Amino acid sequence: MAARKLGLKKIKREEDSSHPKRPHGKEGRLWVSRNGAKQSIGANTKEELLQLIGGEWRQIQRNLKDADAKRVAEGPQTGDRRARSQRKVRSKTQSAPKSGFKKRGFKKR
Repeated sequence: MAARKLGLKKIKREEDSSHPKRPHGKEGRLWVSRNGAKQSIGANTKEELLQLIGGEWRQIQRNLKDADAKRVAEGPQTGDRRARSQRKVRSKTQSAPKSGFKKRGFKKR
């Protein structure tokens, strides 16, 4: 997905292939045409190509995380009665999160 968004045209994916040293982690494999990468995005080396794809992937993940945090902060929609009933009520005056431990003073005799 990040490679397509970057602008690579000649790519092929193998989804369930594994690395010889990690046979149980079905990571997949991405085949990229060297000439296609040079023509479409101007990457001359494999390292440059991986840096570009990794940067684009990190940006996509950051955008997804921000969108999810924004959605959670907004709370449930107006008509969603089930989600609204399960929402925790927060007091507006409390700014810092409350600790689970009770502070106790010394016993005076």
